[in-house]
Amino acid sequence: MRIVLGVGGGIAAYKVASLLRLFTEAGHQVTVIPTEASTRFVGTATWEALSGNPVSNSVFDDVHQVNHVRLGHEADLVVVAPATADLLAKAATGQAGDLLTNTLLMARGPVLFAPAMHTEMWQHAATRANVETLRGRGAAVLEPATGRLTGADSGPGRLPEPQVIFDAAMALVQGQTDFQLPLAGRTVTISAGGTREPLDPVRFLGNRSSGKQGVALAVAARNAGATVRLLAAHMEVPPPAGVEVVTVETALQLREAALAAAADSDVVIMSAAVADFRPAVVSDTKIKKRDDSADPVITLVRNPDILHELVEVRNAAGDEARQRLIVGFAAETGDSHGDVLAYAEAKLQRKGCDLLVVNHVGSDKVFGQDTNSVVILARSGSEPQEASGTKAEVSEAIINRIGFELNSVSPRA
Repeated sequence: MRIVLGVGGGIAAYKVASLLRLFTEAGHQVTVIPTEASTRFVGTATWEALSGNPVSNSVFDDVHQVNHVRLGHEADLVVVAPATADLLAKAATGQAGDLLTNTLLMARGPVLFAPAMHTEMWQHAATRANVETLRGRGAAVLEPATGRLTGADSGPGRLPEPQVIFDAAMALVQGQTDFQLPLAGRTVTISAGGTREPLDPVRFLGNRSSGKQGVALAVAARNAGATVRLLAAHMEVPPPAGVEVVTVETALQLREAALAAAADSDVVIMSAAVADFRPAVVSDTKIKKRDDSADPVITLVRNPDILHELVEVRNAAGDEARQRLIVGFAAETGDSHGDVLAYAEAKLQRKGCDLLVVNHVGSDKVFGQDTNSVVILARSGSEPQEASGTKAEVSEAIINRIGFELNSVSPRA
């Protein structure tokens, strides 16, 4: 496929090098057209080296090939990233002052804009009108991600991650012209892995969690357009690219990180396996085994209920915080007093979270495996939803359900 990749003059231009690599590694022929301003951030040598094609932003280069007409006509797809406020305005008003804007006017295939700018610029009425104009003409304009911007402040305006832009571009080419990433512009915090509670400098109480499901959720949320923060306890798999990682070890550390992260999150997914108990006393030195000593007695105390506390904090806050969606995970086994779903339903009511993802666990189920089978319960009382397959497929189902909940329910309490 022949792709024109337009690069706008914003600090996020450096991220577009990764997007270019995704396109070329997928076998596409890419012509990069940077604006003059963008070359202040990333030089043309970078684009030529990564694309394998000559790079220009002038209509007067290679005039005999009539590039300002040819490139747009021949392109199967045009992607603009970062699409600055200036570029969106020029595209919406049909300006043709350089090679990129000429190419946009000549393009007859799908066009995708990935905006990046300061929050106030994105939210300005002029920019919103330009976006609606472009969408009305058939162009796809992604919602920017929410998070840390160039300065010390945060908000909507970050360039979506390269993988998110790539996935949206591929969907657009396949005819999904009305697509909308379900978590575009949202911030999602996900806990993953298993906590470890130290007994002494050598030993700890732990569990079988590998972190695979939490990492798969992070990938699915990232691909759905979200800015993702991963609270990573002990994991047997590496965290995915394009997400913020906060490393924790114990349940108390996870509690502190989760409460802090929830403050600016639209969604909190507590998929980590959190220890219910921790040793009351942690030895400063290794506990020795001596023939003349009695067996050690380890006293356990309860760890805080992080999921329930997140719900309580949200419900006690203002209306904006009450929009936050909180998702819990329940690793359950049945017994003579009840089956898995019975225990899970009771846990859902006790915790007060909005969704509860239920696993039936055992020595050969869920933990460390590449597949999973879950039931999603909702506090609203809607019918339970089943999802099974690879952990990636299950994660996509969970993220799609979260997107549905965010877009269809009223403030929570």
